[in-house]
Amino acid sequence: MVLLFSTAAIYESTHLSALTRPEVWVHLRTGNWILENRAIPHTALFSQNSNLAWTDSSWLFDALLGVAYRLFGLRAIPILLMLLKALVAAGTFLLAYSRRGDFWKAVALSALAQYVLSGLQPLPYVFSILFFAIELRLLVSSRHSSSARGLWLLPLLFFGWANLHIQFGAGLVMLAVFLITLLIEHWLRVMDVKWLSRRIVPLPLVQVSAISVASLLATFATPYGFRLLPAVFRTLYSDVAFEHFAEMASMSFRRPEDYLLMLLVMFAFLALGRRRSLEAFELFILLGGTAVAFRIQRDTWLALLPAIVVLSRASFVEFGKNQSQATRVRAWERGAVAAVTALVLIVGMAQLPDSKALMNRISQNFPVKACDYIVANTLSKPLFNEYSWGSFLTWYLPEHPVVVDSRVELYGDDMLTKYFDVVGGKERLDSDPMVARAATLLLERNSAMAKALKLLPALSSQYRLVYSDDLADIFVPTRNER
Repeated sequence: MVLLFSTAAIYESTHLSALTRPEVWVHLRTGNWILENRAIPHTALFSQNSNLAWTDSSWLFDALLGVAYRLFGLRAIPILLMLLKALVAAGTFLLAYSRRGDFWKAVALSALAQYVLSGLQPLPYVFSILFFAIELRLLVSSRHSSSARGLWLLPLLFFGWANLHIQFGAGLVMLAVFLITLLIEHWLRVMDVKWLSRRIVPLPLVQVSAISVASLLATFATPYGFRLLPAVFRTLYSDVAFEHFAEMASMSFRRPEDYLLMLLVMFAFLALGRRRSLEAFELFILLGGTAVAFRIQRDTWLALLPAIVVLSRASFVEFGKNQSQATRVRAWERGAVAAVTALVLIVGMAQLPDSKALMNRISQNFPVKACDYIVANTLSKPLFNEYSWGSFLTWYLPEHPVVVDSRVELYGDDMLTKYFDVVGGKERLDSDPMVARAATLLLERNSAMAKALKLLPALSSQYRLVYSDDLADIFVPTRNER
């Protein structure tokens, strides 16, 4: 169990993948702003479009990251990912360990789940994975214990979820499916349908309905009130994201993780089909999660977690009673595992490089040297930047508001589509206002736009290359030099 809970975290401490993705930097910058100003943002901070309204749906995550940064510096980012990976490992194990004697099955399912989710980043969506797993465990446990007592934890869970990540909407949908399933089963019992599971005693509909309403109201307890809920779909599933972001594409089956997820889902459906009675809730959640996960790579966990729940209760191979009892975890072992795992994680965190080495690692993926050149030579504002660097620039180059960054919900489909059309060559550079007003252009080296500024006579006469390295090119308009 110590190996199960700590391996992914220790792997992160040596590979530092948390420093390679752009999105975390705008969360860090926002968290620092929240701590400095003791306020919650409502407008487009760090952007040239400062007049836009902005709802920071992950404000609590940002604030926690800001606190961690004050305590640990740049180490806070890999430390956060190490802790999140350990929590995902523990969460998937507890989700799979739903029956006595299923210890080794739970270990195997948790290990497979961690492999499928091996690309986790220190971002708010990991809390959605954890909270979804907790909610799923509570709902399934309540059905098989025939008690709704544990469900009273859901309003508290949704309160924290709504302040950490916008995908709490997935949890509300699952809760609605649970309530609808209870209503359907109640009607089927009245009709005396034979294939309905007789092992499950119906839960009190009034109590579950009250818990559902309380959970919905708990999501309003944010700095943005009820305005957060209507923004869920627009934030998570915008048209421009489907068109330009690879993580929003359908599953391509170019990675081993894709095939493993497919096998887990197939075995989960097979396990449901082997049962003698219908358990509608698990079937609906697995169907819905599979439909979303195979359409959107980012949301693979929506199929993975229900599959784990179904497989945890499956019996493809029957084990003897003595063997099941032999693998039961003793009470003292839980405390020992927690203590040793914590010690291993602390040792791994202590081995993280210092800030200088971490900055060298960051400079392999982000234009650190180019930004230093901009500051040293006091290049003029405003800045036109590469999309994938926008979030990093909000943190590392705070004096230069960005033209765009990874906050899709802030800029909207129209503005981002216009931006991607410009950098993709679908519109003339000299006619675009974002480019026309820019005094400094920070572009990825040998990108299509950088090549156009170097090679096309009509553009090369208007822009001069003032800096270039392995990652970035910096251009300034020649009009500024006259």
